[in-house]
Amino acid sequence: MSASRTTGAEGMETSYGFSRVSDGEEKQARVNDVFHRVAERYDLMNDLMSGGLHRAWKSAMVGWLNPPRRAGWRFVDVAGGTGDVAFRIVEASGGTATGTVLDINASMLGVGEERARKRGLLPNLTFVEANAEALSLPDAAFDAYTIAFGIRNVPRIDLALAEAFRVLKPGGRFMCLEFSEVEVPVLDKFYDLWSFRAIPAIGGAVAKDRDSYQYLVESIRRFPNQANFAAMIETAGFERVRHRNLSGGIAAIHSGWKL
Repeated sequence: MSASRTTGAEGMETSYGFSRVSDGEEKQARVNDVFHRVAERYDLMNDLMSGGLHRAWKSAMVGWLNPPRRAGWRFVDVAGGTGDVAFRIVEASGGTATGTVLDINASMLGVGEERARKRGLLPNLTFVEANAEALSLPDAAFDAYTIAFGIRNVPRIDLALAEAFRVLKPGGRFMCLEFSEVEVPVLDKFYDLWSFRAIPAIGGAVAKDRDSYQYLVESIRRFPNQANFAAMIETAGFERVRHRNLSGGIAAIHSGWKL
């Protein structure tokens, strides 16, 4: 299955999983439809698909970000939908950080805003519907830009990375958590079996939507591997670009600085 992985950004704009679409607009429309359908059960399905590991991975990203406990530190969490990462950042800052949670999908934002209200975090967070390729945000406004399990669904990844660079302050940090390429022998074979046989079946049984989870599995295999995604981040202007593998490369955290 890994033979279908792209080496860079080529093909991502017109790939919808292993299928082809006419352009980025068609891909975005189809991706939006997927997330409208899965929004209410998104976090439950993440638990089932990853055995709960996505929670540890998100905590690992926030731990590496290490948000300071001081007033005035601002972050933007793109494709932040249900709020998982934003909540962790605010809590890690001792309640001092303020953030803007952006997502192109109103259904996902609705779930996140309601969860934030129940947690008493709305004073710290603003939820905004926006496209990662053209953020409705001012230049040099944020200390950190985070995106978790979202960038592979963006048709024009280079535009999203350029926007990340634009909205960060000098000295600001870009951090991305995304599924990546398994680098451990045997684990890669097991992961392929789990992904293509179990995950769509679980999606059909729990979320009543096998096709959406088939797309999500395929989209992971189309995303650039660790080294090639790091090169894309550097091309966008970021420096000191590093990555850390999680669970043998099933996921990876990428970090870069606007210096």
